[in-house]
Amino acid sequence: MIAATNINKSYGKLRVLRDVTLRVERGEVVSVVGASGAGKTTLLQILGTLDRPDSGSLLYDGVDVTTLRERELAAFRNRSIGFVFQAHHLLPEFTAVENVMLPALIAGEKSEAARQRAMSLLERLNLTGRASHKPAALSGGEAQRVAVARALVNSPMVVLADEPSGNLDSQHARSLHDLFFSLRDELGQTFIIVTHNEELAEMADRKITIKDGRNDQ
Repeated sequence: MIAATNINKSYGKLRVLRDVTLRVERGEVVSVVGASGAGKTTLLQILGTLDRPDSGSLLYDGVDVTTLRERELAAFRNRSIGFVFQAHHLLPEFTAVENVMLPALIAGEKSEAARQRAMSLLERLNLTGRASHKPAALSGGEAQRVAVARALVNSPMVVLADEPSGNLDSQHARSLHDLFFSLRDELGQTFIIVTHNEELAEMADRKITIKDGRNDQ
C-alpha cells in the first residue's frame, strides 16, 4: 500500500535520511525504532506528507504523492492519513466529540453525519460518557484515545503515530498499545508507529530500525 524508495532529506548541511526504502502492506502494524536523532520523526513526517523529501518517491496505492501540488496534498492528507502524536494536541475549547469531528468537517462532511461517526468511534473506544467533556476534564489515557478516534474519523489508509504512549503511565500505555492491534483486527487499519517503547515495538508485525539515517528491512 505504501512504497517509499530512496528517500533522502537534509536540513542545511545535516543529512537526516539516506536512501531510506520501505514497504508497508495494508493492515500491517509496523514499528519504527532507533536512537534519538536517527531520523525517525523526519521519516514519519515525510510518510505523512507533512514534509517533502529532497529526493526519492513516496507511493500510496501506486500514486506518487511527492508530485502533488500543495492543495492536492492537503486534501490527500486529510482524507488518507491519520495522525497520533505524543502530545494529543486536542483543541482545548472543543469537547471530545467536537475534536473528533473536526477532520470530517474539514473534508466537507455534513455536521450531523460527522457527529454520528465521531460518536460511533468514541463508543468503540469506551468514551461515550466523556464525549461532552473538554480535554482539561479528561485523563491522559482518555485524551489519547480521543486523539486516536480523531485520527480514524475519515477512515484513513494509514495512521501514523509518533511516540503515542510517551506521556502515559505503563497501564495506560499498554491499554493504548492493545487498542492499536484491536483496531487493526476489527477495521483492517494500518499503523506505522515511531516508538522508544520496547514492548510496543516487539508487539508489531514488523520492526524497522533507523540508524544514522538509514533503515533495515
